[in-house]
Amino acid sequence: MCLGIVGRIEELKKDNMAVVEIMGVQREISVILVPEIKVGQYVMIHAGFAINPIDEKEAKETEELLQKVFGDDIVF
Repeated sequence: MCLGIVGRIEELKKDNMAVVEIMGVQREISVILVPEIKVGQYVMIHAGFAINPIDEKEAKETEELLQKVFGDDIVF
């Protein structure tokens, strides 16, 4: 099963990379598919790539759902 997660762009780096925060954890991802993205925006992430921007409300709802489904077993 493939699962997209949400993260907030914390820093844009060289070579279409960015640092995102995913439920309190920072990871580096590619933003090559969403070149218009800016720091502070939320994105849907799959397989290490930001695949589309989403609004904050949708991001929070998705985080809450993931927490309910997986609890503390989520690993990023």
